[in-house]
Amino acid sequence: MTKAGIAQQIPIIPIPKTYTKATGTFILSEKTTIVTEGKHTSKVAYYFQNEVLKSTGITLNILPEKRSAVIKLSIVPVTALNENTYKLTMSATEIEIQAADEEGLFLGTISLLQLVRQTANVEGEIKLSNWNVEDSPMYHWRGLMLDESRHFFGKEKVKQLLDWMAFYKLNKFHWHLVDQPGWRIEIKKYPRLTLVGGIGNHSDALAPAQYYTQEDIREIVAYAAERFIEVIPEIDMPGHATAANRAYPEYSGGGSPKYPEFTFNPGKESTYQYLTDILKEVNVLFPSRKIHIGADEVHFGNQHWNVDPDVQRLMKERNFKDLKEVEFYFVERMADSIMRMDNEILAWDEVVESDLTVDKTTVFWWRHDKDIQLKNALDKGFKTVLCPRIPLYFDFVQDAAHTVGRKWSGDFAPIEKVYNFPGEDILDLPEADKLIQGIQANLWTESISTELHLDFLLFPRITALAESAWTSPAQKDYRQFQNRMARHLRLFAEAGLYYYDPFNPTKYGEFLGPVERLDMSPDTDELTKQEQGID
Repeated sequence: MTKAGIAQQIPIIPIPKTYTKATGTFILSEKTTIVTEGKHTSKVAYYFQNEVLKSTGITLNILPEKRSAVIKLSIVPVTALNENTYKLTMSATEIEIQAADEEGLFLGTISLLQLVRQTANVEGEIKLSNWNVEDSPMYHWRGLMLDESRHFFGKEKVKQLLDWMAFYKLNKFHWHLVDQPGWRIEIKKYPRLTLVGGIGNHSDALAPAQYYTQEDIREIVAYAAERFIEVIPEIDMPGHATAANRAYPEYSGGGSPKYPEFTFNPGKESTYQYLTDILKEVNVLFPSRKIHIGADEVHFGNQHWNVDPDVQRLMKERNFKDLKEVEFYFVERMADSIMRMDNEILAWDEVVESDLTVDKTTVFWWRHDKDIQLKNALDKGFKTVLCPRIPLYFDFVQDAAHTVGRKWSGDFAPIEKVYNFPGEDILDLPEADKLIQGIQANLWTESISTELHLDFLLFPRITALAESAWTSPAQKDYRQFQNRMARHLRLFAEAGLYYYDPFNPTKYGEFLGPVERLDMSPDTDELTKQEQGID
């Protein structure tokens, strides 16, 4: 691409739906004011003011009436703009952002903020090139999942991730808080869940307990809400329950030699009350009206059900023929508990075979080697979020030469694959337009024990994720995206992130944390066989 062509590219990620280069420049300085017009604009104005101050040192005053050089924020009638659509109009004397709702207004200010952060501050003035933009997202679910059971990262790191999510217009934070190594959310009725279940992580079974108090959770949920990010908790069941079962073994359904105490006991009536009590406390902490119940990989550790007297009694009473029927009975009962709390059920793609209520359930398709699960989900009418291992598991390496992270029979998740997802093979499926809610990247942390390694795997793939979730396939252009991404690498460097540079792969090597130095990383080939069902 010529230098002139590059100059006409707006340096925003994700690329706006429509944009044109306008004449002249707008000078942003301490003389610039933010003018709010109409109700519900103040929250966005204060956020933008704070972000400009943090990134440039420039203080913008917020006023109710127009003064000289202004940035005007306004919410207009829905008939003028669709939900989450925004218009950004720039001239030498005024920048105006219009939207039909608060979230759309926020998205517009993020586009402006990206322009601000990529323009030099020269003696207190930022000379912005003028653009006219009209924009809206392709998908309403633009997500990132963080697993903090395997390794715990803490409140400040989560807030930093939320900041970057907001900067790239991602709006769903799926928080995987419980699994085999550790239980990370305080439940007041069952304090041993964190006192005992919070001990250990994937690389150190005796690490001191780490978890979020309920006050921490409220703080993070509020922080996310300021950035128009919805936080969705995952409480995995009936499998992946090892940490909980260490704390309250009376509710354990046992496991297998490889996965001891892996399940909750579906044959005990007390199990359902115990888990409902937990979900009631979770429900109060998260206003999203959504709870993810996992429901994946139960077969890894449900062998004890074959000899457990309570499970066997249940099977006899219900005339269940196999353990799969027991599994779905459990899932359906817990889904009923969630619906009674007026919540939507979210679960991994194993539940497609169950009888969950279609209009109250969202399926997360994760098994890229089982595309039939996606087809069946859509055929049954389930709302679906796309998050297949390849290319959206960000614990998979992003370069063929990398070894610290997963591969699948040699396959991995380079940034170009992330960018080009989803392809026509998915988008052309019947009902895809109607039922696919969006896409999500998942950061599983068996092999991620440090913040530096997490950053290395997330940045810059987060930029490709953002554009894949926002931009229609017809508008995508990977080479053009690379030109914009190259400018954003400077932002990562300024923020002190340890990122992967796809233009110079040897610039930063893979980060070796204690897990890698002690040769405790998971066996990627073994994980692949396990997930394929090969013993």
